[in-house]
Amino acid sequence: MTETTDTAPGRAAATGRAAGGKTRATDRPSRPGHTPTDPRRRSWRDAPLRRATPWLFLALPLALLITFTYVPVANMVFYGFTDWDGISPDRNFTGLDNYVQIFTRPELFRVFLVSGYYLAASFLQIAVALYFATVLSFDLRFRNFFKGILFFPYLINGVAIGFVFLYFFQDGGTLDSVLAWLGVTTDHPWLGDPASANTSLAGVSVWRYTGLNFVLFLGAIQSIPGELYEAAQLDGASRWQQFRHIIAPGIKPVLSLSVILAISGSLSVFEIPYIMTGGATGTSTFVIQTVKLAFQFNKTGLASAAAVVLLAVILLVTWIQRRLVPDDKVDLV
Repeated sequence: MTETTDTAPGRAAATGRAAGGKTRATDRPSRPGHTPTDPRRRSWRDAPLRRATPWLFLALPLALLITFTYVPVANMVFYGFTDWDGISPDRNFTGLDNYVQIFTRPELFRVFLVSGYYLAASFLQIAVALYFATVLSFDLRFRNFFKGILFFPYLINGVAIGFVFLYFFQDGGTLDSVLAWLGVTTDHPWLGDPASANTSLAGVSVWRYTGLNFVLFLGAIQSIPGELYEAAQLDGASRWQQFRHIIAPGIKPVLSLSVILAISGSLSVFEIPYIMTGGATGTSTFVIQTVKLAFQFNKTGLASAAAVVLLAVILLVTWIQRRLVPDDKVDLV
């Protein structure tokens, strides 16, 4: 009895090696609560380098983001509490004086009314882009050609677009010539009064940015499984019914994103009106006014406070929009 007890583990190990040539993991002695592992077979995934790999990849993008985004924003917030003129090394702390000026001078906030033209144009732009994205998502002749035509304006530099349409809308320019060929004679100055000037500039904005929304909508529509369209066609669904019950719910997140971009973009319009009119004839936007405060009137502190206010307004509008229209998960299958 004693001999058997002393030699049993050795005999079992020997028998296991003799029978199979290998020792199973279950035959090895192990401590309670410990999973035996071979140090030589430890995966590289357990190494500290693997845990640090994501941070190594993120190091450069984070450094660029902090250097060129968050540090300038922090400086802008700091300058908003000073009377800095942008040139002098002296920066006197003035507290909330710049913000008091912004909220007590109506002319500084009146320019937000101009954003209404661009906001209306943005929703028109979304509607046009959604229409063409829906039509061109189905089988249609030359649809790739039309896709290129719609997206091409977004690829052109904004300064070039501004100069092109500046000649387009000038007196006796391209628009007047085309209207004359159609038998319509007009001596209306398209950029001469606030209403027609802002409408014309908003129309240029629609022409330029429709391609961006078109690509976003087209990608979202094409990501919807094709089996849903086939099932809808077998059930006799029309194009409108397919759009209402398949496409519209499927692109809801992208549509919500487009609305956010439209609202924030209409509040921060700068490029086109600055190039075409320089903010004259009632076309000045909040951003153009801020730039003039900083570089024309040398009131960098007041301009920084205005920029902070604009940033706060955009964040507030975005937060309200996300609360009213939450980004629900879409499951069509």
